[in-house]
Amino acid sequence: MAIPRLRALRFFLPIAMLVASVVLPSHAFAATTYYVRTDGGTDEQCNGRADAPYPGSGNGVDCAWSHPNYALPTNDRPRIDGGDTLIIGPGDYMIGWESPGLSTKSLRCDRSSPYDCYPAAPPSGTPQQRTRILGAGFDAGCKAPPRLWGTNRVDLVFNLQDADNVEVGCLEITDKSDCVEFHANDEVRCERDAPPFGQWASIGIGAKRSRNVWLHDLNIHGLSGRGVMAGGLRDWTIERVRIHANGWAGWDGDVGEGESSNDGDIVFRNVEIAWNGCAEHWQTGEPFACWAQEEGGYGDGLGTGKTDGHWLVEDSRIHHNTSDGLDLLYTDESKTATVVVRRVYAAANAGNQVKTAGNALIENSVIVGQCAYFHKKYEMSDGDMCRAYGNALSIGVGPKQTATVRHNTITGEGDCLILTAGGNQTSRVDIYNNALIGQKDVTASDGDMRSCAHYADDSTAVVNFDGNAFWNVKDDMCPPGNVCGREPKIASLDIANFDPAPLAGSPLIDHATQNTSVTSDFLRQSRPMGAAADIGAIEYQGGQASAPASPPPEGSKAAPAKVEGNASNDTSGASAPRQGSALIIGTLAAASLLTAGVAAAMRKGRGRKS
Repeated sequence: MAIPRLRALRFFLPIAMLVASVVLPSHAFAATTYYVRTDGGTDEQCNGRADAPYPGSGNGVDCAWSHPNYALPTNDRPRIDGGDTLIIGPGDYMIGWESPGLSTKSLRCDRSSPYDCYPAAPPSGTPQQRTRILGAGFDAGCKAPPRLWGTNRVDLVFNLQDADNVEVGCLEITDKSDCVEFHANDEVRCERDAPPFGQWASIGIGAKRSRNVWLHDLNIHGLSGRGVMAGGLRDWTIERVRIHANGWAGWDGDVGEGESSNDGDIVFRNVEIAWNGCAEHWQTGEPFACWAQEEGGYGDGLGTGKTDGHWLVEDSRIHHNTSDGLDLLYTDESKTATVVVRRVYAAANAGNQVKTAGNALIENSVIVGQCAYFHKKYEMSDGDMCRAYGNALSIGVGPKQTATVRHNTITGEGDCLILTAGGNQTSRVDIYNNALIGQKDVTASDGDMRSCAHYADDSTAVVNFDGNAFWNVKDDMCPPGNVCGREPKIASLDIANFDPAPLAGSPLIDHATQNTSVTSDFLRQSRPMGAAADIGAIEYQGGQASAPASPPPEGSKAAPAKVEGNASNDTSGASAPRQGSALIIGTLAAASLLTAGVAAAMRKGRGRKS
C-alpha cells in the first residue's frame, strides 16, 4: 500500500521574520520547547510553552497542549518551527478521526476520509539543530513512554514524509485492535469498508523523501499493516528500537517504484525486529494468526525495494518473522551500495534469516535457520515455512564485487547454510573462520537428509573457504584448510535451543587460520584469547560464555550490547557503514547489475531446486 502524499503547504510568516531569515542563517534563531500532556488545553487555551496543566480558565495561557494534534495539526501547518522541541508527557494519545485537535480546515482529513487524519510531519530542522519530537523521560531512561495509538483505519500514526533533520524518541506507537488489514482469516481481517472501522491503524511510522533522521527508544508494535514503511531516505540512524508483531511486515522499504531507493548511511543499531507477519492481542502483546505470502500476506522483518546506500545492521536481534528476517537482497549493485551485518542474532524466521547483495560483510553473527519454527504454531500455513528453501544465509554478488563472511556461527534446517548467487569470475565470496553446523533438512525428501554447507546457484563467482569448521553437513563437505568432521562441542547443538558458546576442549578454540581485523566477538569479548582466534561467533574466554537462546532475553549477557548515541565500533575499526565498507570490503568499483535472469531467479519464492 503506497503511503499517501502530503500536500505541500507552507507557513505564512510575519514580514519581520522573513526579513530576518534573509540576514541570518536558519539555525541562528533560538529554538522553543513545547509541551503536550493529557491535562493540557486546546491551542486557544494554551500556548504549549510550559509543562503545566490548563488551569481551567483563560486563553493563551502558559500551559501544555492536550494532544500532539495541536502541535502538528492535520491541515499540515505545524504550530512549531524547524529546530523546536516537542515533549509529550506520559499517557495515551489517540491518533485519527475523532481525536482531539483535528483541524476543521484540513484538506485531507474529514469524516469521508478518516484514513488521512494523521498529524502533520514535523517541520524540517537543520543539520546543526534537528526538530525533536520526544517522550517525557527521554533523558532519564525512557521508563514510561507516551503511547500514540491509531484508530478509525488511519494510514499513519507518525508522519515523517518530506521531513529532514528530525529526531524522534521515547514513544510507543501502536493501536488498540487485534485485527490485521486484508488478513486471509475473516475473523482477523480489519473492517475497511464501512464505519465503525474500529481502533486500528495501518502503519506506525511512514516516511518518504526524508534526510538526516534519528529514531531511538521506540516501541512500534501491533499495527494492522507495517510497523515502519519508509523509503527514499538518506542518512537515517535507528537505535534501540523494537518493531514487533505488525500484521504485514516490520520495516517495509518498498514505498513505490522510483521512490524507494535510499542513499547515504542507513544504520540500524541495537534494534529488535520480531514476530512481524503475526497479529497481536493488543491487551497482552501475544502474537497469533501468523501468515505470509502463500496466504496473501508478506511477513519480512526488514525488506526494501531496489536501494542504494551504505547499510549497517549491528548489535541487533531479528527473529520469528513469518518470511525473511533481514532482506537486503535488493541493494543496487550498479551503484555503491554496501551492506555490513555485525553481531546480529537472526533466528527462527520462516524464510531466509539474512539476505545480502553486492559488496557485503557478515561477521560475528549467530544465524539460526530454524525455518520450520512455526510448524503447527500460531495458525501459520505449512506452505509459508522454509520459503526459498529456507537457506540460512543468502548472498548475491555482481561482477567485481566481494562478499566476506567471517567469524559467524551458522546452523539451519533448510536446504543449505549458505547460498551464493550471481556474479562471474571477477566476483568473490570469502568464507573465513565460521562454524558451519548442519541439521536435519526439513525440505529434503530423499538422499542425504542433512542441510548442505554451501550451494552456488547459477553463479561462477570465486568462493574461498578457509579456517572454517564443518560439522554434520550434506555429503560431508569440507574443503582443504578447514576443520573437518569434528564435533564442535558447543553448549547446545539442538536447533530449538541452539547455543554456540564453545565448551572446554572444543575444536573451535584457537583454530581460526585466517588473519582478520576482528578484535572482539558476538558478545564484544576480546578476540583472540589464546594462541589464535576461535572459529565462530563466540570467543572462548576460559569458561562457558553466555550465548543466545531463541531469542536471548532482553538485558541478558547474551543480548547484544547496548551502544549509546553514535559510539564508535571497536570490532574492525569501522563506525559507519561507509567507513566500514572502505576498510573491510575494499575499494568499491563500479559494477553492473546482475543479469536479468539471475535477478529474476533471486526474487522471493525462488531457491535451490535440487
